[in-house]
Amino acid sequence: MIVLDGTIVGVALPTLIADLGLDVSEAQWVNGIYSVVFAALLLTTGRLGDRFGRRRLLIIGIVIFVAGSAIAALASSAGTLIAARVVQGVGGALILPTTLSSVNATFRGKDRAIAFGVWGAVISGMAALGPLVGGWITTSFTWQWIFIVNAPLGVLLIVGVLLTVDESREKIEIPGLDVGGLLLSVAGFGLLVFGLIEGESLGWWTPTSELTIFSWTWGTDAAISAVPLALLLGSASLVGFVRWELRRARLARSAILDLSLFRVRTFRWGNLVALCVAIGEFGLLFALPLFIVNALGVSTLQAGLALAAMGLGAFVAGAQARHLAARFSAPTTVLIGLVLETIAVIALVFVVTASVSLWLLAAVLVVYGLGLGLASAQLTGTVLADIPVGESGQGSATQSTVRQVGSALGTAVIGTVLAASLAGVIPGQLDAVEGLPSHHATAITDATVNAAGGTIEPLREQGTHGKLGDAAPDVVEALSTGMADATRISLGAAGIFLALGAIASTGLRRSRDDSTPNAGIED
Repeated sequence: MIVLDGTIVGVALPTLIADLGLDVSEAQWVNGIYSVVFAALLLTTGRLGDRFGRRRLLIIGIVIFVAGSAIAALASSAGTLIAARVVQGVGGALILPTTLSSVNATFRGKDRAIAFGVWGAVISGMAALGPLVGGWITTSFTWQWIFIVNAPLGVLLIVGVLLTVDESREKIEIPGLDVGGLLLSVAGFGLLVFGLIEGESLGWWTPTSELTIFSWTWGTDAAISAVPLALLLGSASLVGFVRWELRRARLARSAILDLSLFRVRTFRWGNLVALCVAIGEFGLLFALPLFIVNALGVSTLQAGLALAAMGLGAFVAGAQARHLAARFSAPTTVLIGLVLETIAVIALVFVVTASVSLWLLAAVLVVYGLGLGLASAQLTGTVLADIPVGESGQGSATQSTVRQVGSALGTAVIGTVLAASLAGVIPGQLDAVEGLPSHHATAITDATVNAAGGTIEPLREQGTHGKLGDAAPDVVEALSTGMADATRISLGAAGIFLALGAIASTGLRRSRDDSTPNAGIED
């Protein structure tokens, strides 16, 4: 449920942009704020689950998540929808670490490895299936139903949890709640993502538009934009967060992040891999639906079907990953998966054009999904393999936090690359259109960048009967070509992060090989 909601919105974004009048920054916030809140709270909720009971926190999380979904379904403005996604993020942050730490506390030995494999396969499969579900619901019903469906599902989940999940908790004798760590982590993650998302609209250094927060306004006459200040403060907050957690550890006080876990090499390398994979994956899931719907002019359902090829590949690979891991080791399986993902994204950079076949896109995405399934299914168990059961809440919450930080950064970074690329390539494409006045070209460029390509379909539907007259078909072709060029650049950026993840997985492989003789003895 929570992973679907992290990806299901992506394919519905073109519809949301048109229906609610979102600009590109608001679209990024709708897609990214969920992950920001998710990431900021995961460490705290993981520790709360260990202290107060994992099943109890899981049920509370489901209730909050469903409440956020109801608010989102009733939203009629960007602000309300973004606020609803914040509430969903709070619920999701309560749910995810309690599921994984419950698995870690319940199973032992080979059963634990299988359970982690199932958990990872579901995560990767649902992440890939989200676009299909979003496309089908948006086309067959309305976009509100992508949130409404969570209500009956939430009821079923609560009943299932009460019937099948045993309560588990750890005896934590260290005193105190780490409120300071929570505030610093929220400020750090929030300000960094804010700066990355708003840089294109507010200006990376010189302010290009006003920033209004309640009754306070950062005007265009300011010496610098708010963006570099947000990035600086965000970085400083995260540095302060690390120092704060180290100080609490020295004082034997409760901390939301046990930094000593990073002394375990498999944990350290595995989280680096997870970060790179999440940035690449969610960046791709942000850019591709916008390209398919806007540049290719197909329905959200057709876009969802094409993107569901990832889900197909992920499910197949996830089911076979443990057999491959038994033969070659789990870290090697992760490496194979990341290499496949990187190859598939490189292939997309070459095949994405304004006239590319959906079948060809789907074929490449199957390969990507195979890699995603292999990497995700084995990564979780490998990262936590050397973490003691008593620290399972901390370990799982930390890994989940890294994934969600990567998700938010993927949306922010790749979304920024897409917007900047659109602004860079579209004017050149429109210059080649005969009979198009320069003031029209400038207005079309600005509107297309702000709507992340959302202006293309209305122009396509108007044909020669709109304001552009006979020039309209040429303008649509120019915009579609520009959208394809910008998407290739964005996919290239996503591919760089996946390649970095593949490189980091070699470190994970060496670390796991070194620890294998002593790993798992306690189990």
